[in-house]
Amino acid sequence: MSLFSDALVDALAQASTVAVLTGAGASAESGIATFRDPDGLWEQFSPQELANVEAFLDNPTLVQGWYRYRQEAIEEAEPNAGHRALARLEALVPEFACITQNVDNLHQDAGTERVIELHGNIIRSYCIECGASHQLDAEVADADEPVRCDECGGLIRPDVVWFGERLPRDAIEAAQDWARAADVFLAVGTSAVVFPAADLPVIALDHGAYVADVNPDTSAVSGKAHEHVQAPAGEALPRLVEAVAERMQARSAS
Repeated sequence: MSLFSDALVDALAQASTVAVLTGAGASAESGIATFRDPDGLWEQFSPQELANVEAFLDNPTLVQGWYRYRQEAIEEAEPNAGHRALARLEALVPEFACITQNVDNLHQDAGTERVIELHGNIIRSYCIECGASHQLDAEVADADEPVRCDECGGLIRPDVVWFGERLPRDAIEAAQDWARAADVFLAVGTSAVVFPAADLPVIALDHGAYVADVNPDTSAVSGKAHEHVQAPAGEALPRLVEAVAERMQARSAS
């Protein structure tokens, strides 16, 4: 039995505009570490305790060290077959955007060019005073004092959206525009319960897109989508994109 329908393959093969929303499930097969190492110092902390402005201002050294620890785990990860399939899909269709809730940079590492980051990117950091870009180096994890900006002395924070912060307006507005314009919208590895990102598949549906939910589990969008491709991204997407490429090739040869 096929994982996906001919209707989805046809829709993608004929689409002028494709938008994809990815969540944590899209990176799970890359072995992205969870927030806490079960054997390490950080097991005593929860994301809610450290991923917010109040915690950062109260103990910037601790928060910087925690994020550098997470950066190192992510830097060791590689894009999985799902990431690479989306990069290939971008090359196949005329207009494509990958809208991601992830902060791990794996879509870019896989070669996708148009990535809209709703929650930022953990590889980047910046000064909270002057906005200058910075990198947290390995020494941060063992530092006794917080890292500060060379230009103004301000504290350096990761370029991610923390609990209690709004998503970047330009990112969410761009994502909404792509959802409205999409002929096909794929929700990949997202639970579709965190707003405003969870609205994107619904916006796409309301504007006539063919919507598919690629997720081994049932998500909040599964029952609304035209179809639920019930498999991990690394399994489903390469097969789907290969089928689309074959359909395009057959059409061009006929």
